[in-house]
Amino acid sequence: MTIESNAGISRLNVECEDHRPDYVIITSPEGGATTSFSSSADCTSIWWSFWWWGKLVFLVLFLAVLGFCFFVWIGPYVMEKEVIPILNWETETFSKLALALIIFSSVAIFPTVFIPSTPSMWVAGMSFGYVLGFLLIMCSVTIGASLPYFIGSLFYNKIQGWLERYPRKASIIRLAGEGDAYDQFRAVTLLRISPFPYAVYNYCAVATDVKYVPYLFGTLLGMVPEVFVAIYTGIMIRTLADASKEQRSLAPLQIVFTVCGFVITIVSTIIVTVYAKKRLSELQTKDEHEQLMLLQ
Repeated sequence: MTIESNAGISRLNVECEDHRPDYVIITSPEGGATTSFSSSADCTSIWWSFWWWGKLVFLVLFLAVLGFCFFVWIGPYVMEKEVIPILNWETETFSKLALALIIFSSVAIFPTVFIPSTPSMWVAGMSFGYVLGFLLIMCSVTIGASLPYFIGSLFYNKIQGWLERYPRKASIIRLAGEGDAYDQFRAVTLLRISPFPYAVYNYCAVATDVKYVPYLFGTLLGMVPEVFVAIYTGIMIRTLADASKEQRSLAPLQIVFTVCGFVITIVSTIIVTVYAKKRLSELQTKDEHEQLMLLQ
């Protein structure tokens, strides 16, 4: 401590020679609270894992019981009153070629005007099976995803304005327009698998500056789970309709295989959807972190 005097004004200088850092290090005795906290975290993680698997098992059992009840009691009644008359009308009215053209047109055009095309996919499964039904649907999806992309390019500035009004929701869509072609392809694939509205993204995609080729191939790959579920549903409806039409019940083994296939399809779709949603969230968090680092 020193005292300086200048023109009758005294100034007191105080200096501190303690150069210790301005933070506190907290330590705990060996084997003390840290070990207890770690054990508590491990216990919580184990119980959370059991809880997650318990919910999954309960969901599978619930779907199995629901599917059994549908196939044994609800399905035959619905088939007799609704589905069989529609199938008979379809068979008597349209040829295979005409039916293929109707399915192709509906799957290609309906998303453009925000009409669900899933019933048309069911009809594709009922009428053409897995292979031909899959090829027919994927060809029409190519048109159905491309039309809104090019139509949206005509309203690029207007769509950009809509996205700017909802920056939080739009940040997920904008992921598809970042990075190279592979990054865009991966982001579009995950968006298609996730529950994000199909028709809405068709128009918004162009405003994120995603290139057409990654957008198209990402769409085709991301639509595969939904298409297979729709085709399987159509084949299952056809099987039940044929059994009801011939006044016979499904064999026990056939019921078991049908119910198991239905449950596996639904559970697989849920798992893939949850994974895609998680990966989108991770990509979004990573992108926000990178933007924050650039601002700093």
